[in-house]
Amino acid sequence: MIDVYSTATPNGHKVHIMLEECGLPYRVHHIDIGAGDQFKPEFLAISPNNKIPAMVDPDGPDGQPISMFESGAILIYLAGKTGRFLGKTDREKYTTLQWLMFQMGGVGPMLGQAHHFRIYAPEKIEYAINRYSNEAKRLYAVIDKQLSKHAYLAGDEYTIADIATFPWIRSWKNQGIDWTDFPYAKRWFDEISERAAVKRGVEILANLRKPLVDAKAKETLFGATQYAKR
Repeated sequence: MIDVYSTATPNGHKVHIMLEECGLPYRVHHIDIGAGDQFKPEFLAISPNNKIPAMVDPDGPDGQPISMFESGAILIYLAGKTGRFLGKTDREKYTTLQWLMFQMGGVGPMLGQAHHFRIYAPEKIEYAINRYSNEAKRLYAVIDKQLSKHAYLAGDEYTIADIATFPWIRSWKNQGIDWTDFPYAKRWFDEISERAAVKRGVEILANLRKPLVDAKAKETLFGATQYAKR
């Protein structure tokens, strides 16, 4: 039984969806990031960067338990464990990995900044809002162009690149996106939204997610608590 330490955020949902797609047995442990659960020693032992999600598989590659952090690494691990959603040939695998890295290095960080400055920042900084809103649109354009030529990000098969990217695209309204500008991305988004495993995955821990209006939670996530040395 795989243990997943997570919450209902895009990065958490990546792993929830992957586990549902693969049909692996797992149990979820809620990490309340607004309350600071991510800074507890027992969580830092498996996720030293104090970020969700993290995972412990008692049946690792050598038959011994293995702990994993970083959502992209977890997706690669689960794809390797099950032989699914990574591609069969070397070419397919490398193509999938490059689009996974595109999500990890671009889509996640940049759309996260768009969310922060458009919604959560205590002051509205026009330069920051414009910078990250425009970068969001640029990234959507890259995705749209790729999907004008292929059914999925890494080609004609659904892969961990799609699983990683989809949860971030669910917040398209918060990113200032108009779907009429990205018709191929919209087609892809609608199709993936209807997958049964995706529907189950995005509901994991969703009932525990709270609106970020509490001052203490905001300080925990964005203030000095986040930056304390541990």
